[in-house]
Amino acid sequence: MNELRKKTVTKITQQQFDLLVIGGGITGAGIALDAASRGLKVICIDKNDFGWGTSSRSTKLVHGGLRYLKNGEFNMVRKVGRERAIVYKNAPHIVTPQRMILPMQRKGTFSPWLTKIALTIYDLLAGVYKHERNYKMTTDEVVKAEPSINKNGLLGGVAYYEYKCDDSRLVIETLKKAVEYGATVLNYCELKSWTYANNSITGGECLDIINNKQLCISATKTVNATGPWVDNMRLTESTTVKKRLHLTKGVHLVFSKNDLPITNALYFDVSDGRMIFAIPKRHIVYVGTTDTSYLHSIDNPLVSNNDITYLCNAVNNRFNVELNKDDIIYAWAGLRPLIYKSGKNNPSELSRKDEIFTSETGLLSIAGGKLTGYRLMAKEIVDKVEKELSKIQKRDLVKCSTRNIKLSGGDFDGEINTDTLIYINDIKYDEAKQTGVEVEYFKELFYRYGSNIDEITNKAYELKKPGNNWKDIWLEAEIWYSVNYEFTVSPVDFLIRRTSIPMFNPELISDEFLTKVNTLFVKYLLNYTETVQELKNKISLQSVLLKVE
Repeated sequence: MNELRKKTVTKITQQQFDLLVIGGGITGAGIALDAASRGLKVICIDKNDFGWGTSSRSTKLVHGGLRYLKNGEFNMVRKVGRERAIVYKNAPHIVTPQRMILPMQRKGTFSPWLTKIALTIYDLLAGVYKHERNYKMTTDEVVKAEPSINKNGLLGGVAYYEYKCDDSRLVIETLKKAVEYGATVLNYCELKSWTYANNSITGGECLDIINNKQLCISATKTVNATGPWVDNMRLTESTTVKKRLHLTKGVHLVFSKNDLPITNALYFDVSDGRMIFAIPKRHIVYVGTTDTSYLHSIDNPLVSNNDITYLCNAVNNRFNVELNKDDIIYAWAGLRPLIYKSGKNNPSELSRKDEIFTSETGLLSIAGGKLTGYRLMAKEIVDKVEKELSKIQKRDLVKCSTRNIKLSGGDFDGEINTDTLIYINDIKYDEAKQTGVEVEYFKELFYRYGSNIDEITNKAYELKKPGNNWKDIWLEAEIWYSVNYEFTVSPVDFLIRRTSIPMFNPELISDEFLTKVNTLFVKYLLNYTETVQELKNKISLQSVLLKVE
């Protein structure tokens, strides 16, 4: 156990909290930041790693929900669309503009003129910057941009902008900022039972899984922000759940650019009316998502052969390629905690709107919503918590200020855009290059850690010794930072949710590399004892693919 976790556990046992947040995904992280920034004593726990569930398994886009215009959800498009700019402003190192091409197909879901109208409405509702507004593309322009696209029935296209986002890092940067405001956060901490006074929840008995130690958390109010586990959590303190979740599964597959040679992000329709993203990232392309009702294990959603066939067929029909299961480099499956609505059996028809449920014992539960709107969801529930606390504690209400709070790593001066980030990266590289680090390697770290890259650079200089390989120096500096500043307790946390290396840099995964990673975790985490083979098994492709349906 490192010093960060040791201090956190000690703090928990000595403090009475205003708010206990159960669930360390993006919703729980957003609630922790909002509450802490208003002066509340807040603790956020998760039984797994932060961002372990849905919040690290999305399409990794902060987008406004263009397809919700089809369902007439104009207010959602307006609110969530405008949130994109706020999320970008507050975390520009991990949220970046991305041009999308929407190819038009004869007999497709959208006609060219209806799509143009819809995107124009979208631009207006979402308050899109003028330089990011949509524009039409001719058939020749689409083919020139993407030569591998199937020309059969192609009627041109429309280009518009969304924002790429490292979803798991958005969670971590939000929690780090919450800690700066005084929040307490602890992963691998599982609620085992509730504590009550006068038939109201006053916290819970928890297990620190890392140290196998019982912890009692006392809190005046409690929020259940556990995503797909919301109903399970509600049923631990109530025998009935009037309104329930409808879980749907979204699957993404990763391919090499050699097998799927595209350079632009595309959003295209499938014969069943669904829309699919194909997004290039470095030398890979990931494709998704599916949207199917899910009734199996919440803790272990897997990628089935049906999911693979569906996505491969979708891509093969749209591009001149022949992808199959053997071409998959990596894959992930996530669950959407949507609100069940009678008569809506098609997952795509279900609203992504969030809702709050209040139990007789005072437990507040929030579900639904989208990654893009996490800040608004947090504001909604913390407003409610504030009102209830004001009656108990006679405290003044404090307004939400997260609209203008830059997340950890986003602490840059002035107006930040793509050009200014490039300039800042160059300056930061000049400060680091005497360690021997290569330009592209450093750039990747800069867009992972933002302004916090200074901590890693300083550590790299501290570790620099004659004859040391610069890659080993920077790997150690990054792991040191991750363990001491980002609540990381295992190499799997580091590889999957802090760096996404197996998904987007799979060529790095070798026995030699994993041995180095494992050795460094032994060095910085005194109680870490996992073998390299155990680590390999946990991050392997087969761990996320279902072999037999």
